[in-house]
Amino acid sequence: MRTTTARAYPNIALIKYWGKRDESRILPAAGSLSMTLDAFETTTTVVPNPDGDADSLELDGQPADEEQTRRIAAFLDHVRALAGSEQPVIVRSRNSVPTGAGLASSASGFAALATAAASAFELDLDARALSRLARLGSGSACRSVVPGVAVWHAGDDETSCAEPVDAPDMRMVVVTVDRSRKPVSSRAAMRLTAATSPFYEAWVSSTEESLAAMIDACEEGDFTRIGEITESHALRMHALIQSTTPPIRFLRPQSVAIFDAVEKLRENGLEAYSTADAGPNVVVLVRPENAEAVAEALDGLGEIRIVGPGPGAQLLPEGSEVPAAEEGLS
Repeated sequence: MRTTTARAYPNIALIKYWGKRDESRILPAAGSLSMTLDAFETTTTVVPNPDGDADSLELDGQPADEEQTRRIAAFLDHVRALAGSEQPVIVRSRNSVPTGAGLASSASGFAALATAAASAFELDLDARALSRLARLGSGSACRSVVPGVAVWHAGDDETSCAEPVDAPDMRMVVVTVDRSRKPVSSRAAMRLTAATSPFYEAWVSSTEESLAAMIDACEEGDFTRIGEITESHALRMHALIQSTTPPIRFLRPQSVAIFDAVEKLRENGLEAYSTADAGPNVVVLVRPENAEAVAEALDGLGEIRIVGPGPGAQLLPEGSEVPAAEEGLS
């Protein structure tokens, strides 16, 4: 084994992933489509720990909590099984995106971990196999392995992975209204939705229809249709989540105000479309030439950042390790 470091970026779904048909293999109930960003990266180092008896995780300079460590160790067990190894490791990871706030930190986190761990354990994985591996940590991570716009096929364990989709050049205006960790994780909220929402089955079937329409719109370069499907699908997902028992509401009044402001921009001739993953923060899809104007119009509604399509997960050169904290793990 060797010490390796990888970097990956979050992705924002235009067709949402919400619900699994197989929890153990993280197989989605329906396919999804997203854009990997060029900002808010996660950098992760995997260090062999031959003297340790268990994996250790340091997140943003602090020892991870028990649940985070358990989840990372379970993922690393998949890597070790592929490598025929029982070697424990130290994982050091740093996010530049708020963790657990609905800005896809788990996608960038597990895509970076999968890339670094596969290399550390000397696995020779192509992009498809790496995407499948990342999926076992966090479903949406399989899309962050892929640059730009990616579709995640529902498939089975062998075919459920992400691959690139041709799409027009687009930008996103990220409006962060709350950087705190959300009270209900996406994983828990998905389970509750599937178990209690009377609309869940319709969501699954309509998502497949929306995905087919979105792929056609991307291939045709039809930005307007892409935006219309994106906003509609986001609102459907949040309506679905609010139909659980008990209800879960990720959007806040400020989130809704941003959706309203974007609708007003369209009425005034500035084309833009809102979306939000499972959290209060809103992302606005725009044509590149309109990004600055939309960002300026939304100034004051939250922290504003313009982002574009970014690279897939990638290994970093030797010597790029995430440093251990002063009271680091050993």
